[in-house]
Amino acid sequence: MPEDSNYRRVSVVLPVIMITVGVLFLLHYWRPSFEPLGILLDYWPLILIFVGLGKIYDNYHRSRNPNAASSISVGTTVGILAFVAVLVLLLWHGRGVARRHGLYSSDFNHTSQTVDLQGAKSAHANLQMSAGELTVSGDSQHTLDADFRFTHAYDEPRVDYHVTDGVGEIRISQDAHPVRFGNTRNEWTLRFNKDLPLELRVEMGAGQGNLDFRDISLTRLSLHLGAGQVDVDLTGDRKTDLTADIEGGVGQANIRLPKKIGVIAEASGGIGSITTHGLKQDGGSYTNEAYGKSPATIHLKVSGGIGEIVLKQEP
Repeated sequence: MPEDSNYRRVSVVLPVIMITVGVLFLLHYWRPSFEPLGILLDYWPLILIFVGLGKIYDNYHRSRNPNAASSISVGTTVGILAFVAVLVLLLWHGRGVARRHGLYSSDFNHTSQTVDLQGAKSAHANLQMSAGELTVSGDSQHTLDADFRFTHAYDEPRVDYHVTDGVGEIRISQDAHPVRFGNTRNEWTLRFNKDLPLELRVEMGAGQGNLDFRDISLTRLSLHLGAGQVDVDLTGDRKTDLTADIEGGVGQANIRLPKKIGVIAEASGGIGSITTHGLKQDGGSYTNEAYGKSPATIHLKVSGGIGEIVLKQEP
């Protein structure tokens, strides 16, 4: 028997199918609205057609050349590659197919919620956000007006509110999920009552924080961030003292401070750099000209592994 007949024919069908399925699910991570299972369920018969045609060719070729040396089933390989090529053409040129399965979809979920005062004279708010963009301002006539935009239904934040002894307890939370890549969205826009004294605690995994407290009667702020950037505006006409603690591995913290309200700021931990505008260093603290002279005082403490802190006093 010729030596060539000992060659074993190898099929690459399974490896190519595995690669194709892997690419489809990778697209799902880039485009969460894209559903790879829908594509596979719709077009899996094409695998049978192309691979079947390939096997017919391979059997015919072997019958014509029984002693030919070949380590790969050429017809089967071409058939599975043809399936992949048709799938690519359907996705990238068949826009109706791709849209039906969510590849080009840019739709996001959107919900809004209003929390009435219900007799509250002050409020305590606890925000727990996995990652995304948080925007806070103070132009609501209610206890809270909340607007949420998010990618998946299971990312929808939960808002709980009750009033006890005149204190409104607000809790907004969101289940933690693995980090996603691609076109994802998680945005919270929260507008608090400008006249209601507020204690606010924020726990945020990563992202961007745009916190404007100029028109909020904020009495205490506790802010914990994993990574990202936070812009905090503490200016405005304050009638009572404010204690603000900012902690975590933030990439950059930009904090805007008032000129007519006394400020004392302390920074500790793995701080990369501190830039101040309008403040003077007094030992291990930074103060402005109004410190010790105004009826109200802002006590600011920044700690943790923050890379850069910018303390800027308003003009």
